[in-house]
Amino acid sequence: MSLQSIDLTVNPADETIRLGPLAVRFLVTGENSAGTIAVFEVAVPSGQRLMAPAHSHDHFEETFYGIAGVLTWTVDAKPIDVGPGQALCIPRGAVHRFDNNGAEDVKGLCMVAPAAIGPQFFREAAELARAAEDGPPDRVRMVEIMRRHGLTPAPPVPQA
Repeated sequence: MSLQSIDLTVNPADETIRLGPLAVRFLVTGENSAGTIAVFEVAVPSGQRLMAPAHSHDHFEETFYGIAGVLTWTVDAKPIDVGPGQALCIPRGAVHRFDNNGAEDVKGLCMVAPAAIGPQFFREAAELARAAEDGPPDRVRMVEIMRRHGLTPAPPVPQA
């Protein structure tokens, strides 16, 4: 790919995607990095659990860098708190999810390498969440969106 075919812009997706109470804003997309990395800012209000099922990805690593608050990631059933100035790299194939169990809102950066996911995944998931109004999003449709964008949903955890 030549330099002329890369979109050299600052904050290419100059939009905030609201996925329920979460907010996502892309800073670098695959189109800006020749597919090598995507970087997005995520804001997670206090007490918020991830709506989407736990998942893994076989084609990219995801690294989260904490800016404010503490986000609890569960990676292969192990809880890991990530606070300001800390980073967690989630390897390919690891089943993971996150929750903000604290009293403070979380802000962090997610980096995906290579850039196998972009704003369109979050737009589609946000549309599905809006359609659910006050209830949980349709799991079958959420799983379909996730799979189409390279995420592999984990089977539901049996409730005790």
